[in-house]
Amino acid sequence: MTPKTKSELPEKQGLHPRNIHRFNYDFKALVKSLPALAGYILMNKYQNESIDFANPDAVKMLNKAILIHFYNINYWDIPAHYLCPPIPGRADYIHYLADLLSVNNKIPKGKDIVGLDIGMGANCIYPIIGHQSYGWTFVGSDADPIALKSAQNIVDSNKVLTPFIECRFQKSPSDIFKNIIQPNDRFDFTMCNPPFHTSLKEAMAGTQRKWQNLGQNKARQKNTLNFGGQHAELWYPGGERAFITKMIEESMLFSRQCLWFTSLVSKKTTLPSLYQSLKKAKAVDVKTIEMSQGQKVSRILSWTFKDVP
Repeated sequence: MTPKTKSELPEKQGLHPRNIHRFNYDFKALVKSLPALAGYILMNKYQNESIDFANPDAVKMLNKAILIHFYNINYWDIPAHYLCPPIPGRADYIHYLADLLSVNNKIPKGKDIVGLDIGMGANCIYPIIGHQSYGWTFVGSDADPIALKSAQNIVDSNKVLTPFIECRFQKSPSDIFKNIIQPNDRFDFTMCNPPFHTSLKEAMAGTQRKWQNLGQNKARQKNTLNFGGQHAELWYPGGERAFITKMIEESMLFSRQCLWFTSLVSKKTTLPSLYQSLKKAKAVDVKTIEMSQGQKVSRILSWTFKDVP
Protein backbone atom coordinates (compact mmCIF):
# COMPACT_ATOMS: atom_id res chain seq x y z
CA MET A 1 0.00 0.00 0.00
CA THR A 2 1.35 3.43 -0.88
CA PRO A 3 1.88 6.10 1.82
CA LYS A 4 -1.05 8.41 2.36
CA THR A 5 -0.95 12.06 1.33
CA LYS A 6 -1.39 14.73 3.99
CA SER A 7 -4.90 15.45 2.78
CA GLU A 8 -5.84 11.82 3.51
CA LEU A 9 -4.48 11.88 7.08
CA PRO A 10 -6.54 13.25 10.01
CA GLU A 11 -5.24 16.61 11.23
CA LYS A 12 -4.30 17.06 14.88
CA GLN A 13 -5.89 19.95 16.73
CA GLY A 14 -3.99 23.03 17.83
CA LEU A 15 -0.60 22.63 16.18
CA HIS A 16 1.01 25.55 14.32
CA PRO A 17 -0.07 25.84 10.66
CA ARG A 18 3.53 25.38 9.46
CA ASN A 19 4.10 22.33 11.68
CA ILE A 20 4.64 19.38 9.33
CA HIS A 21 3.55 17.05 12.16
CA ARG A 22 0.02 18.44 12.41
CA PHE A 23 -1.28 15.34 10.63
CA ASN A 24 -1.45 11.88 12.19
CA TYR A 25 1.61 9.73 11.70
CA ASP A 26 1.85 7.99 8.32
CA PHE A 27 3.51 4.83 9.58
CA LYS A 28 3.91 3.31 6.12
CA ALA A 29 5.94 6.32 5.01
CA LEU A 30 7.95 6.29 8.25
CA VAL A 31 8.73 2.59 7.89
CA LYS A 32 9.92 3.24 4.36
CA SER A 33 12.42 5.71 5.85
CA LEU A 34 13.36 3.43 8.75
CA PRO A 35 12.38 -0.24 8.24
CA ALA A 36 13.28 -1.11 11.87
CA LEU A 37 10.21 0.83 13.02
CA ALA A 38 7.98 -1.92 11.57
CA GLY A 39 8.74 -4.18 14.52
CA TYR A 40 7.16 -1.69 16.94
CA ILE A 41 3.92 -0.96 15.08
CA LEU A 42 0.68 -2.30 16.49
CA MET A 43 -3.03 -1.64 16.10
CA ASN A 44 -4.53 0.59 18.79
CA LYS A 45 -8.04 0.30 20.22
CA TYR A 46 -9.38 2.37 17.32
CA GLN A 47 -7.84 -0.14 14.87
CA ASN A 48 -5.33 2.43 13.64
CA GLU A 49 -1.60 1.84 13.28
CA SER A 50 0.34 3.13 16.28
CA ILE A 51 3.12 2.19 18.71
CA ASP A 52 3.22 1.44 22.43
CA PHE A 53 3.99 4.93 23.76
CA ALA A 54 4.81 3.37 27.15
CA ASN A 55 7.73 1.50 25.56
CA PRO A 56 10.79 3.78 25.54
CA ASP A 57 12.42 1.75 22.75
CA ALA A 58 9.35 2.18 20.56
CA VAL A 59 9.21 5.94 21.22
CA LYS A 60 12.92 6.29 20.45
CA MET A 61 12.51 4.35 17.21
CA LEU A 62 9.58 6.54 16.20
CA ASN A 63 11.67 9.64 16.80
CA LYS A 64 14.51 8.22 14.72
CA ALA A 65 12.09 7.58 11.85
CA ILE A 66 10.59 11.08 12.08
CA LEU A 67 14.03 12.70 12.09
CA ILE A 68 15.15 10.70 9.05
CA HIS A 69 11.90 11.19 7.14
CA PHE A 70 11.29 14.88 7.79
CA TYR A 71 14.66 16.35 8.77
CA ASN A 72 17.34 14.34 6.94
CA ILE A 73 18.95 13.31 10.24
CA ASN A 74 20.48 9.90 9.67
CA TYR A 75 21.93 9.43 13.15
CA TRP A 76 20.07 10.20 16.36
CA ASP A 77 20.23 8.44 19.70
CA ILE A 78 20.11 9.25 23.42
CA PRO A 79 21.47 7.45 26.50
CA ALA A 80 19.12 5.31 28.57
CA HIS A 81 16.85 7.23 30.97
CA TYR A 82 17.27 10.59 29.23
CA LEU A 83 14.30 12.61 28.00
CA CYS A 84 12.89 11.37 24.69
CA PRO A 85 10.99 14.41 23.39
CA PRO A 86 7.65 14.45 21.56
CA ILE A 87 8.76 16.02 18.29
CA PRO A 88 5.44 17.64 17.17
CA GLY A 89 5.23 19.81 20.27
CA ARG A 90 8.92 20.70 20.12
CA ALA A 91 8.50 21.78 16.49
CA ASP A 92 5.65 24.11 17.52
CA TYR A 93 8.00 26.13 19.76
CA ILE A 94 10.36 26.64 16.82
CA HIS A 95 7.59 27.78 14.48
CA TYR A 96 6.20 30.25 16.99
CA LEU A 97 9.70 31.63 17.48
CA ALA A 98 9.87 32.19 13.72
CA ASP A 99 6.63 34.18 13.98
CA LEU A 100 8.06 36.19 16.87
CA LEU A 101 11.13 37.08 14.80
CA SER A 102 9.21 37.87 11.63
CA VAL A 103 9.10 41.41 10.28
CA ASN A 104 6.23 42.43 8.00
CA ASN A 105 5.12 38.77 8.00
CA LYS A 106 8.46 37.70 6.52
CA ILE A 107 9.83 34.62 8.28
CA PRO A 108 13.59 34.95 8.92
CA LYS A 109 15.70 32.16 7.49
CA GLY A 110 19.39 31.37 7.15
CA LYS A 111 22.51 30.92 9.24
CA ASP A 112 22.64 34.59 10.31
CA ILE A 113 19.71 33.97 12.67
CA VAL A 114 21.31 32.69 15.87
CA GLY A 115 19.52 31.05 18.79
CA LEU A 116 20.57 29.81 22.21
CA ASP A 117 18.91 26.68 23.58
CA ILE A 118 19.23 26.57 27.38
CA GLY A 119 19.22 22.97 28.60
CA MET A 120 19.58 21.43 25.17
CA GLY A 121 19.57 17.94 26.66
CA ALA A 122 20.96 14.73 25.24
CA ASN A 123 18.49 14.85 22.34
CA CYS A 124 19.51 18.21 20.74
CA ILE A 125 15.99 18.39 19.34
CA TYR A 126 15.36 22.14 19.20
CA PRO A 127 18.59 22.96 17.30
CA ILE A 128 17.89 20.09 14.89
CA ILE A 129 14.38 21.28 14.07
CA GLY A 130 15.38 24.95 14.01
CA HIS A 131 18.25 24.44 11.63
CA GLN A 132 16.58 21.93 9.34
CA SER A 133 13.36 23.98 9.15
CA TYR A 134 14.79 27.49 8.81
CA GLY A 135 18.56 27.19 8.41
CA TRP A 136 19.23 28.90 11.76
CA THR A 137 22.48 28.64 13.71
CA PHE A 138 22.38 27.44 17.33
CA VAL A 139 24.35 27.34 20.54
CA GLY A 140 23.06 24.68 22.91
CA SER A 141 24.02 24.54 26.59
CA ASP A 142 23.71 21.89 29.27
CA ALA A 143 25.09 21.31 32.76
CA ASP A 144 25.05 17.52 32.37
CA PRO A 145 28.28 16.28 30.72
CA ILE A 146 26.64 13.02 29.58
CA ALA A 147 23.79 14.92 27.92
CA LEU A 148 26.24 17.32 26.28
CA LYS A 149 28.40 14.47 24.97
CA SER A 150 25.29 12.85 23.47
CA ALA A 151 24.20 16.08 21.80
CA GLN A 152 27.71 16.67 20.45
CA ASN A 153 27.75 13.14 19.03
CA ILE A 154 24.49 13.81 17.20
CA VAL A 155 25.88 17.04 15.76
CA ASP A 156 29.19 15.43 14.74
CA SER A 157 27.40 12.47 13.13
CA ASN A 158 25.21 14.61 10.86
CA LYS A 159 27.20 16.81 8.52
CA VAL A 160 24.10 18.91 7.79
CA LEU A 161 24.30 20.06 11.42
CA THR A 162 28.01 20.20 12.22
CA PRO A 163 28.83 23.75 11.03
CA PHE A 164 25.69 25.25 12.54
CA ILE A 165 25.30 23.88 16.09
CA GLU A 166 27.76 24.51 18.91
CA CYS A 167 27.46 22.66 22.23
CA ARG A 168 28.61 24.49 25.37
CA PHE A 169 29.03 23.07 28.85
CA GLN A 170 27.45 24.97 31.74
CA LYS A 171 30.05 24.47 34.46
CA SER A 172 27.88 26.11 37.11
CA PRO A 173 24.48 24.34 37.45
CA SER A 174 23.16 27.29 39.46
CA ASP A 175 23.62 29.65 36.49
CA ILE A 176 21.66 29.94 33.26
CA PHE A 177 23.14 32.54 30.90
CA LYS A 178 26.30 33.22 32.89
CA ASN A 179 29.33 31.25 31.63
CA ILE A 180 27.45 30.47 28.41
CA ILE A 181 26.91 33.85 26.71
CA GLN A 182 30.33 35.20 25.79
CA PRO A 183 31.23 38.91 25.31
CA ASN A 184 31.12 38.75 21.51
CA ASP A 185 27.94 36.67 21.25
CA ARG A 186 24.80 38.10 19.68
CA PHE A 187 21.56 36.11 19.74
CA ASP A 188 18.26 36.70 18.02
CA PHE A 189 16.54 34.57 20.65
CA THR A 190 17.04 32.25 23.56
CA MET A 191 14.73 29.33 24.25
CA CYS A 192 14.22 26.91 27.11
CA ASN A 193 12.05 24.03 28.24
CA PRO A 194 12.59 24.51 31.99
CA PRO A 195 12.34 21.86 34.70
CA PHE A 196 8.67 21.64 35.60
CA HIS A 197 8.61 20.00 39.03
CA THR A 198 9.78 21.41 42.37
CA SER A 199 11.37 18.22 43.72
CA LEU A 200 12.40 14.68 42.86
CA LYS A 201 9.39 13.36 44.78
CA GLU A 202 7.02 15.51 42.74
CA ALA A 203 8.72 14.47 39.50
CA MET A 204 8.38 10.79 40.38
CA ALA A 205 4.70 11.25 41.22
CA GLY A 206 4.18 12.96 37.87
CA THR A 207 5.92 10.12 36.06
CA GLN A 208 3.71 7.58 37.81
CA ARG A 209 0.60 9.49 36.73
CA LYS A 210 1.82 9.30 33.13
CA TRP A 211 2.25 5.55 33.45
CA GLN A 212 -1.23 5.18 34.91
CA ASN A 213 -2.68 7.23 32.05
CA LEU A 214 -0.97 4.84 29.66
CA GLY A 215 -2.58 1.91 31.49
CA GLN A 216 0.64 0.33 32.74
CA ASN A 217 0.76 -2.03 35.72
CA LYS A 218 2.70 -1.20 38.88
CA ALA A 219 5.52 -3.64 38.17
CA ARG A 220 6.26 -2.03 34.83
CA GLN A 221 5.96 1.45 36.36
CA LYS A 222 8.59 0.54 38.96
CA ASN A 223 10.99 -1.03 36.47
CA THR A 224 10.90 1.83 33.97
CA LEU A 225 10.04 4.82 36.16
CA ASN A 226 12.90 7.02 35.06
CA PHE A 227 12.96 6.58 31.30
CA GLY A 228 11.31 9.96 30.84
CA GLY A 229 14.20 12.14 31.94
CA GLN A 230 17.08 12.77 34.32
CA HIS A 231 16.45 14.82 37.47
CA ALA A 232 17.93 18.02 36.02
CA GLU A 233 15.52 17.76 33.09
CA LEU A 234 12.48 17.25 35.30
CA TRP A 235 12.87 19.21 38.54
CA TYR A 236 14.48 22.29 40.05
CA PRO A 237 14.07 23.72 43.59
CA GLY A 238 11.01 25.95 43.31
CA GLY A 239 9.98 24.45 39.94
CA GLU A 240 9.52 26.40 36.74
CA ARG A 241 8.59 29.60 38.58
CA ALA A 242 11.95 29.75 40.40
CA PHE A 243 13.90 28.71 37.29
CA ILE A 244 12.32 31.26 34.96
CA THR A 245 12.51 33.99 37.61
CA LYS A 246 16.26 33.40 37.79
CA MET A 247 16.38 33.41 34.01
CA ILE A 248 14.69 36.82 33.96
CA GLU A 249 17.16 38.17 36.51
CA GLU A 250 20.15 36.92 34.53
CA SER A 251 18.71 38.16 31.23
CA MET A 252 19.15 41.72 32.47
CA LEU A 253 22.92 41.15 32.41
CA PHE A 254 22.80 40.27 28.70
CA SER A 255 20.04 42.63 27.59
CA ARG A 256 22.18 44.11 24.79
CA GLN A 257 23.28 40.75 23.42
CA CYS A 258 19.91 39.19 22.72
CA LEU A 259 16.75 40.40 21.02
CA TRP A 260 14.17 38.00 22.52
CA PHE A 261 14.47 35.89 25.65
CA THR A 262 11.87 33.09 25.76
CA SER A 263 10.84 30.13 27.85
CA LEU A 264 8.07 27.57 27.91
CA VAL A 265 5.67 27.97 30.84
CA SER A 266 3.56 24.91 31.67
CA LYS A 267 1.44 26.32 34.48
CA LYS A 268 -0.80 29.29 33.73
CA THR A 269 -0.76 30.12 37.44
CA THR A 270 2.99 30.77 37.17
CA LEU A 271 2.52 33.73 34.81
CA PRO A 272 1.44 36.52 37.25
CA SER A 273 4.61 36.12 39.31
CA LEU A 274 6.75 36.12 36.16
CA TYR A 275 5.01 39.24 34.85
CA GLN A 276 5.91 40.98 38.11
CA SER A 277 9.54 39.92 37.73
CA LEU A 278 9.60 41.23 34.16
CA LYS A 279 8.12 44.54 35.29
CA LYS A 280 10.81 44.79 37.96
CA ALA A 281 13.44 43.95 35.34
CA LYS A 282 12.08 46.77 33.14
CA ALA A 283 11.48 44.62 30.08
CA VAL A 284 10.44 46.83 27.16
CA ASP A 285 8.01 44.30 25.67
CA VAL A 286 6.46 41.08 26.95
CA LYS A 287 4.48 38.59 24.87
CA THR A 288 2.74 35.37 25.87
CA ILE A 289 2.11 32.91 23.04
CA GLU A 290 -0.33 30.07 23.70
CA MET A 291 0.32 26.65 22.20
CA SER A 292 -1.85 23.56 22.30
CA GLN A 293 -1.67 19.96 21.22
CA GLY A 294 -4.94 18.18 21.76
CA GLN A 295 -5.98 18.88 25.36
CA LYS A 296 -2.50 19.90 26.47
CA VAL A 297 -2.02 23.67 26.65
CA SER A 298 1.32 25.38 27.15
CA ARG A 299 2.67 28.85 26.45
CA ILE A 300 5.83 30.66 25.44
CA LEU A 301 6.78 33.65 27.61
CA SER A 302 8.88 36.12 25.60
CA TRP A 303 10.51 39.36 26.67
CA THR A 304 12.96 41.89 25.29
CA PHE A 305 14.87 44.90 26.53
CA LYS A 306 15.02 46.42 23.05
CA ASP A 307 12.55 48.40 20.96
CA VAL A 308 11.36 45.84 18.42
CA PRO A 309 9.92 47.15 15.12
